[in-house]
Amino acid sequence: MPAGAFALLLLVSQFAQSSTGELRLTVTDAGQLPLAASVELASDVNQVHERFAIDQSGVLVAKRLPFGTYRILVHRDRFAPFVGTVDIRSALPAEYHVTLGLAPLQTEVTVAAADTLLDTRRTTTEQRLGAETIRARTAALPGRALPELVNTQPGWLLEANGILHPRGSEYQTQYVIDGLPLTDNRSPSFAPEIDADDVHAVRILTGGYPAEYGRKLGGIVEVVTGGVEQRGFHGSAVGSIGSFGTRTADASVAQASPRTSIGIAAGAAATDRYLDPPVEDNFTNHGTTSHVAVHVDRDVTDTDRLGVILRYGRSAFLVPNERVQEEVGQRQSRDSREAAAQLSYQHIFSASALADVRAMARDLSAGLSSDRAATPVLAAQDRGIRDLYLKATISLHRGVHEWKAGGDLVAGTVRERFAYLITDPSPFDPATRRAFAFDDRRADREQSLFVQDHVQLGSLTLNAGVRWDHYRLAVDESGVSPRIGVAWSWPGAGLVARASYDRAFQTPAVENLLLASSPAVDALSDSVLQLPIEPSLGNFYEVGVSKAIAARLRIDASAFRRAVTNFADDDVLLNTGISFPIAFSRATISGTEVALALPRWRGVTASASYGYLRGVGALPITGGLLLGSEARRSLTATDEFPITQDQRHTVRARASWQMTPMVWIAIAGAYGSGLPVEFDGDRAQAVAQYGERIVDRVDLDAGRVRPSWSMDASIGVLVAKAAARSVRLQMDVRNLTDRLNVINFAGLFSGTAIAPPRSIAVRVRAEF
Repeated sequence: MPAGAFALLLLVSQFAQSSTGELRLTVTDAGQLPLAASVELASDVNQVHERFAIDQSGVLVAKRLPFGTYRILVHRDRFAPFVGTVDIRSALPAEYHVTLGLAPLQTEVTVAAADTLLDTRRTTTEQRLGAETIRARTAALPGRALPELVNTQPGWLLEANGILHPRGSEYQTQYVIDGLPLTDNRSPSFAPEIDADDVHAVRILTGGYPAEYGRKLGGIVEVVTGGVEQRGFHGSAVGSIGSFGTRTADASVAQASPRTSIGIAAGAAATDRYLDPPVEDNFTNHGTTSHVAVHVDRDVTDTDRLGVILRYGRSAFLVPNERVQEEVGQRQSRDSREAAAQLSYQHIFSASALADVRAMARDLSAGLSSDRAATPVLAAQDRGIRDLYLKATISLHRGVHEWKAGGDLVAGTVRERFAYLITDPSPFDPATRRAFAFDDRRADREQSLFVQDHVQLGSLTLNAGVRWDHYRLAVDESGVSPRIGVAWSWPGAGLVARASYDRAFQTPAVENLLLASSPAVDALSDSVLQLPIEPSLGNFYEVGVSKAIAARLRIDASAFRRAVTNFADDDVLLNTGISFPIAFSRATISGTEVALALPRWRGVTASASYGYLRGVGALPITGGLLLGSEARRSLTATDEFPITQDQRHTVRARASWQMTPMVWIAIAGAYGSGLPVEFDGDRAQAVAQYGERIVDRVDLDAGRVRPSWSMDASIGVLVAKAAARSVRLQMDVRNLTDRLNVINFAGLFSGTAIAPPRSIAVRVRAEF
């Protein structure tokens, strides 16, 4: 496509948030005069339960509603209550009119959850986390609240240092924040956190991706930071204290009128256990985070809406020492900063056509510094990304079709500055260069186009689309990705069956990509393998079924298979702690996931999931940087091996009970069968290096970390409530049995990491 035509498409078409819509509800009496009323809007599958007060205009506009079926209950004194359902399936506003009749002498209303327990139109497995689940989450260490929430869902593995891995993928998680994608690594050690107290809803996908999604497709975490708007001035304040000297504070305020809303959110945190240390002693592990965000939304007219979001975040922390590093007094410091500005403009042409344009300018930087006591390597780094993102789509409703088409582009600059000095040469090959410095920057240019359709034909739902991507950074590649998903529902049996296929074109991780792709690294050693890193290409398949049981319980089961060429992974340069992308010839990942959910029954809410995964990778190396005598062999080897995220069995469960209107309790548990181990020495060598307690948690003969498990407990109390004001107190105990759990052990790519021991946190939340 000519560049001019692509630019024209971006100017005349706009895009909307990927999976949220809008409800415009009108309430009148039999004479069509508007009525003030109270409204409840609920969807069990989406974990949404909102209450509204409609004024004398009789109009309610509920924004940012996740796609799905909603139950509507409308009340007004002296009128008969109304109960109905409405589907929100596109960015186009859904119009819904309610006429209230005069109440008979006796009125009985039955509100059933069955209509919103299953989503009969979903063609893939997806999970939703609502505002109440997010507020009642178990306390997490700074930087990890959102990843740990995602990790409660099947298909995800939270490895060392809060890094999420969806269905065996390494660094292929995409966050979509208020409609704009972030494809860089968002773990605590790479970027400032997305604070969970600013999050209103989360949608989680691991397959069946719409064509508008691209670049990183291991898993998608779509975050909405603004909730359904409340009129007037309101806000919240949250503070917590806990083990490891952890302190957090967050606050937000907002002012909303019928046409304008302005919100400000800010927070800060500090802890003495920021990362997962390599030894139990938890040396040098202090970290701090801070963030601030400003949201402005303005309905310029009934058909035009303008939005601005400004964000800034920062994290600074020490790198945990091993014993020998602590003995010599090593101190390594890392930090990251991110500033971003988002702009959106939405226009409704008609009841069947909507357009919206969003842009983002962002500057992300990360640094590493070491003192002179560093051993065996003194390393320093300063890297960053400065980019401009623009995405455009148009949504059209025609009969049974919901069309969406558009494209996006990235124009940015990636910079990397890195240097090291070997202070102890004994762990390295004698040919390794004692000192090295690297400084480079390159332009990043990426474009995409897509078209997709959502079709409803009776009990059959079809999602189909195709996407074109062009990527030019370290290499110049493009690809076409067809996507299709189908769902068939049997309402009488409470059953939905589904299947999907995704072609994935996944770009390499950007972190230290220039270093891994530069001919300058040939000077590092006499034995260096350096190859360009090309995008990963994958074929993703999934089949599944969802079943409602007794109108209360839902079971979701799915089986998947992923076949990937140029399978992405990462490696660590010498002992610097600097990771960079590599790629293997291929990988095959398959598995099964089963989840049960009890949204609410007699004050009890519960969920449980089981996941089985098997991932096999294969040499040769097809991209990246390798050093040492085995580097050249990696070009011709055909060995197969378990991928680093090959945890066969994962179990998670949580149950909460609302004991009284003021008090609730919860208990949660997790089990993991253990990750692969890559250790060439014997037990005596392992004990000498890591300690006997840690080695006892590793099966060296089987090449696996031994199974881990933990139990958490929480209690919450509504301390005070009056009108729109409330104060809630929550206490969490994590790892109740104080079990020593090893996350990784002596991994070539992941090192050693120890999970936290028993910890306690107390959180207070005030809303007004």
